[in-house]
Amino acid sequence: MTKSTMKFKTEVNQLLKLVTHSLYSNKEIFIRELVSNASDALDKLRLEGLKNKKILENNTDFRINVNFNSDAGTITVIDNGIGMTKDEIIENIGTIAKSGTKEFLAKLKDIKSNDKNANTDQLIGQFGVGFYSAFIVSDKIVVISKKAGSKDPAVRWESDGKEKFTVDESDRTERGTEITLYLNKEHLDFASEWKIKEIVKKYSDYITYPIVMTVQREEKPKDKDGKDIKDAESVTKYEDLTLNSMKAIWQKDKKDIKEEEYNEFYKHISHDWEEPLERIHLSVEGMLSYKALLYLPKKAPFDMFWREAKTGVSLYIKNVFIMDDNKNLLPEYFRFVKGVVDSADLPLNVSREILQEDKALEKIKTNLVKKIIDTLKKMKEKEPEKYLEFYTNFGKVLKEGLYTDYENKDKLAELLMFESTKTEKGKLTSLKDYVSRMPEGQKDIYYISGEKRDTIENSPHLEKFKAKDYEVLFFTDPIDEFITNNFFEYEKKALKSIGKGEIDLGDAEENKKEVEKETKKFKSLFEVMKDHLKDDIKEVRVSTRLTSSAVCLVSDEHGMTPQMEKMFKQMNQEVPKNQRILEINPKHPIFDSLDAIYKANKEDARLKDYSELLYDQALIAEGVIPKDPVRFAQKMADLMAMEAKK
Repeated sequence: MTKSTMKFKTEVNQLLKLVTHSLYSNKEIFIRELVSNASDALDKLRLEGLKNKKILENNTDFRINVNFNSDAGTITVIDNGIGMTKDEIIENIGTIAKSGTKEFLAKLKDIKSNDKNANTDQLIGQFGVGFYSAFIVSDKIVVISKKAGSKDPAVRWESDGKEKFTVDESDRTERGTEITLYLNKEHLDFASEWKIKEIVKKYSDYITYPIVMTVQREEKPKDKDGKDIKDAESVTKYEDLTLNSMKAIWQKDKKDIKEEEYNEFYKHISHDWEEPLERIHLSVEGMLSYKALLYLPKKAPFDMFWREAKTGVSLYIKNVFIMDDNKNLLPEYFRFVKGVVDSADLPLNVSREILQEDKALEKIKTNLVKKIIDTLKKMKEKEPEKYLEFYTNFGKVLKEGLYTDYENKDKLAELLMFESTKTEKGKLTSLKDYVSRMPEGQKDIYYISGEKRDTIENSPHLEKFKAKDYEVLFFTDPIDEFITNNFFEYEKKALKSIGKGEIDLGDAEENKKEVEKETKKFKSLFEVMKDHLKDDIKEVRVSTRLTSSAVCLVSDEHGMTPQMEKMFKQMNQEVPKNQRILEINPKHPIFDSLDAIYKANKEDARLKDYSELLYDQALIAEGVIPKDPVRFAQKMADLMAMEAKK
């Protein structure tokens, strides 16, 4: 291998410039990140070793060394994990492919645009850029790595964190990775025993591998009484200090774990700078034994709606790491949950394919889902403000369970919350509370869907409901209406959209004769209006839901509302043309005027103009822009001019 010099990719170069300008206020986290990377390398080796024992090379003394040289101003982190090839070291450190740098920079820009003084420490590591944090304190970094099981020579990577890096051959013969930081003069204090011990204890005490520091001690020879021998030259001795407890936090008894330990473990696995909102620590013994430590974050992760995003729960078997991103431990609607699950009842040599079908794993999943739902239900009842914080961040994801998890949909329904015509803006109500307020005679649970409350709370569709004092839920999340395809009722009361089909508020018989009368009266006018709007609507009919507005648009009972159409289009789904029904309020004076125009002259051009204006008016009431805004504006201006002449 010949020595080669390469340039960092553009995004990585941008990141390095930010780092070297002290982007992060908490500079000590570089040790946490390097130790965490070393632990990951050991996890990967152990996993590969289950399939191929030769790769372990008869060396299962897994460890992480963190050493320092205060005279040279260096810190060295060494692991005997999986190691990297030349291509891997270039890909992982020198390019965007693995680092997630592009997303990091985008997120950083977003945070800073909202608050220039915002703390961005929580971003480090979250995007896989933890290695670069070492450049905060270093003038130069040297990485030497040898791939486990490879006959290729070790690789030496070096950079000053500016624009370039070099890759060369190394004489290292043992597998693993060695990272040496040449500290800059402002951060030489990190190269000390007490400082490193303090940082490792704070952040990495729960790492399951021994983190060892080799320290040099100068000692005087002792006499038979154990006293120093005078004038004797000091003897240099080396001592290995284990800096972490090594016992996995989830294996400890709850009473022996401090709050700070729980929080630091969460930060380690989530790369979140904030403390978790809630945690669940389980120790189950019996026919199926397992331990689990799960966390609910305070804030939604940046990649929560990315299909390729990893889930937050890792699987261990008898304290041996098996896999992260285990999608069989929790359903997708709980993908924001972080943590670990460790079972003694799964075979250690199980393959990923067999693991997916393992009945014990399915049982663990069932129990975890039940525990999380119970925890959220308790939070909702006992700590409503805390639950509201959770729901604001994760409610959209939680709702996915209503149409993906049939077994738990009724329990999940208890966790749903919405704004409504009975709540103040920004306040939420549950389905249970809604039902408790239903007046006598109300049969169904009503909702209206739209993009935001400001628009739909003034919708014409609400007029009859307000008159009867019936509460209507506001479905403002795109997913809200979608879940009703599988979630039809709550406490035997149907969920019904007030913008679809016929509405019976207990006065259907009372309205029937009036509707028949008005329909007969305006039959010919309706036919003309329908003909003028034939490209946009399927029918014109008398409304029983309007009391003051002239018109509104309604979907068929099983038709698609505009909100649902929009959601499908955002999902790149093909949506068939959907013509809705134009409902008119026969008591509105406009229709007597239109009917008079029709009877005077069936070909009057105003009939077409007024029909289109009424249709556009119905769209605007829903917060939708008319399909031809210029034409709409011209018609309105012409109408105003005509009225002014009278």
